[in-house]
Amino acid sequence: MLEKQRTISKAASLSGIGLHTGNKSTMTFRPAPENYGIKFKRIDLDNSPEIPADIDHVTDISRGTTLALNGVEVHTVEHVLAAIMGCEIDNIIVELNANEPPVMDGSAKDYVRTLISAGIVEQEAKRDYLVIEDTVHYHDEKNNVDIVALPLKNSFRITLLIDFNNPALGVQHTGLFNLQEEFETEFAPARTFCFLKEVEQLKDAGLIKGGNIENSIVIVDEDYNPEKFEELKKKLGLDNSILLGSSGVLNNKKLRYKNEPARHKVVDLIGDMALIGAPVKGQILAARPGHKANVEFTKMLRKLYLQNKVVKKYQMTKEGNVVFDIDAILKIMPHRYPFLLIDRIIDIDMEARKIVGIKNVTFNEPFFQGHFPHKPVMPGVLIVESMVQCGSILLLNVLEHPERQIAFFGSMDKVKFRKPVVPGDQLVHEIEMPYFRKNFCKLVGKCYKDNIGGDLVCEGEFTAAVIDKESEVRSQESEARS
Repeated sequence: MLEKQRTISKAASLSGIGLHTGNKSTMTFRPAPENYGIKFKRIDLDNSPEIPADIDHVTDISRGTTLALNGVEVHTVEHVLAAIMGCEIDNIIVELNANEPPVMDGSAKDYVRTLISAGIVEQEAKRDYLVIEDTVHYHDEKNNVDIVALPLKNSFRITLLIDFNNPALGVQHTGLFNLQEEFETEFAPARTFCFLKEVEQLKDAGLIKGGNIENSIVIVDEDYNPEKFEELKKKLGLDNSILLGSSGVLNNKKLRYKNEPARHKVVDLIGDMALIGAPVKGQILAARPGHKANVEFTKMLRKLYLQNKVVKKYQMTKEGNVVFDIDAILKIMPHRYPFLLIDRIIDIDMEARKIVGIKNVTFNEPFFQGHFPHKPVMPGVLIVESMVQCGSILLLNVLEHPERQIAFFGSMDKVKFRKPVVPGDQLVHEIEMPYFRKNFCKLVGKCYKDNIGGDLVCEGEFTAAVIDKESEVRSQESEARS
């Protein structure tokens, strides 16, 4: 798989109408710098606001994937994102003069051709991947949907099955095994599809205003007599020349592939997985997926990606249940002996802003020499300090440039000590950050013996402030001079 990031060499445009809004739309792909990612830019609005293409900005999945930020929306982005991912492009600006990309023929084919015509160029920065190391399984019991990510060394594959209980479709399956060789010719041309009975519902919901027989495959899923079909055509405003057909596809439209609907589902899944924010190294198995399931599965992978990204900054390999070992902690924290009071981080969830850390208490701790010589007990203030250090590791990893900043303990509230801590105990800190803004955060923590849910040792609420390291050094130098 690719080692370096890629973008396009020049701008390229295409125009048409949006599938659901029916709005006329011109979309222009533009080059972007390294580590920029994929962003949609609404040039028809004041200040041309941008929307990052990630799962945090998904606001609607009712009939496609909608992204939004501060009230600005872009609808039905999955085919465009699939084309970008299929061409293995990492950094790109997608300019739009409307709120939905042009649907073209209902596939990703024209987007791919436009991107290729713009020229794809390699950049200097290394490509970031989500490497699947353990099985990730999404299951929807109600809709009988399963999507699984499995480890696969240095490769990306998708195997997919659909079963709509419809004679015209039957049970279909497909597989993509080489993105570079197969996506452009075997999957990008697969068009979107829907059932005839859905068309009426979608029209009533104010959708598919730009949909027609040329940009979608309509599956006939009910028995229609001529009279009933004529009534439906009038209601939907369909052309009189459109036939019910005998193939199970409206107007006897010829499929590009025998399993074209299944292949289009692969396109949708690749497009929705683009919202992880990085390409995947792994194998994806999907049974009966749809946008809702795709997005929920992508949320799971996005969470994993963010956690792995934090880990990789300080520790190249994750062993067992250790997120950060002591070597990684020394890279993060400014504290040193005898005041570094965290030995290990075993879990960190950047999405939920939660961290779990370990402090091993031994008789060799210097404070036991005087607290107390005949009854060694860990001072409560150091238990609190250990908890706040654990929270500081979480805080520093929320920051964009943690290496330039340092966290200072601000205040504590509602602190209670429940059990004494003695040599041989292992403290497990569970810290959450419910509030963070600019340079200030609130931490809520609990400290247990041995494991979460064990004997509660201490609990409390704390604040911490972030200060720029250089500013702090200058301040100290100024004080020394005065």
